Amino acid sequence: MHASAPVSRRHFLSAASAAGLFQVVPRHVIAASGQTPPSEKLNIAGIGVGGQGFRDLQNLAEENIVALCDVDHAYAAKAFERFPGAKRYKDYREMLEKEKGIDAVLIGTPDHTHAVIAAAVMRAGKHVFCEKPLTHDVREARALAHIASETKVRTQLGIQGHSGEGARLIYEWVRAGALGEIREVDAWCSLSYHPPGHANWSPKWMRRQDDAPPMPEGLEWDLWLGPAPHRPYHPAYHPRTWRAWWDFGNGMMGDRGVHTLDPVVWALDLGLPESVDATSLDINPDTHPLASIVTFRFPAKGDRPPVKLTWYDGLRPPRPPQLEAGRILGGKEGGALLKGSKGMLACGVYGDSPRLIPESAMRDFLPNRPAPSLPRIEEGHYANWARACKGQGQASADFAYGAHLTEICLLGNIAKRIDGRIDWDAAAMRVTNNEEANRHVAPEYRAGWSL
Repeated sequence: MHASAPVSRRHFLSAASAAGLFQVVPRHVIAASGQTPPSEKLNIAGIGVGGQGFRDLQNLAEENIVALCDVDHAYAAKAFERFPGAKRYKDYREMLEKEKGIDAVLIGTPDHTHAVIAAAVMRAGKHVFCEKPLTHDVREARALAHIASETKVRTQLGIQGHSGEGARLIYEWVRAGALGEIREVDAWCSLSYHPPGHANWSPKWMRRQDDAPPMPEGLEWDLWLGPAPHRPYHPAYHPRTWRAWWDFGNGMMGDRGVHTLDPVVWALDLGLPESVDATSLDINPDTHPLASIVTFRFPAKGDRPPVKLTWYDGLRPPRPPQLEAGRILGGKEGGALLKGSKGMLACGVYGDSPRLIPESAMRDFLPNRPAPSLPRIEEGHYANWARACKGQGQASADFAYGAHLTEICLLGNIAKRIDGRIDWDAAAMRVTNNEEANRHVAPEYRAGWSL
């Protein structure tokens, strides 16, 4: 360093750490940076810990799980049993007020409460991991990306495949030109909203319910509803079956779509679509359609041509003639098919098991495939976020990326709701050809709730 050059404390500590001068960094030394020192465990709280949130927490069990918050303590009982030392709450606002020692928060609530909770957590200066999709509407996605940038906390979206090998191989192969020019992509989730579909996404009640069954003991229904319009409790909504209801979930477009479109959006560097067109089976104001075909059109970018991306919801795409007889296209429940001028590539729901088709093309490609150009995340998606919270690198799927990916899927849902085409002005955040569609871009919150 030049003697005359001013050296900030942060710059000095970073340089010293890189040189191996510091092995243990006390918390107080870097507390002002908002990062937890790598020599300590994170104090993590979970919000929404009865379902996927509980599974997420178990992947972070090596850290300190200090508080658990769920509006339904009976549903969250297994999390309480697994982490008996954690303080228990029903209202995340009370938890954030009382538990000042929390470093980071994991959010596993239904989609419609992701944004209000994540916004409060970030404004409280806590790092946050949020399950996918990041938000329930487009306005929320833009807002969370802004708050994350403003607060500078470490964020991670629960798209676990983004930290995996498959997504990285797809990125490297596409960027190396292995498929040539890609103008079309098919992606799909073959789970349906009616039997024999998965019970968690296939409520047997397909319309709003008029009966009023007794409320489960201990359930705070008003808190469960959050910013969504009020309606009486019914087991058609909680637990688990909320995903298929417009007021609470984003259907398969928001659930599996965010996973499956991730490697496609990443590898092709897709911005936001200019238009989205949908055709659906069973349009109604309460629940997602039984099946849909949604077509996204992305403009050209740099040397990449325009891309037509077709999402098959509850369906499977046409089987390419190049695929050998008896071979499954993608995964059992979904996947993606990238169609290039030099060849085609199929993968599973999470970007897993990418293969060129036919298999003879894969055999010819393997000896000459490009060398890895992206770093591998050996520790996995959860530990990757924890390390980022401690100041060790970046999280692989932060909210800047996660909000963009989520917005694409939410635009698909808006097209499904009107059963037609929307033209999207991304700069203005507006649908330009259908004024009615704009009420789904930023729905009003119930009184008492805000971002």
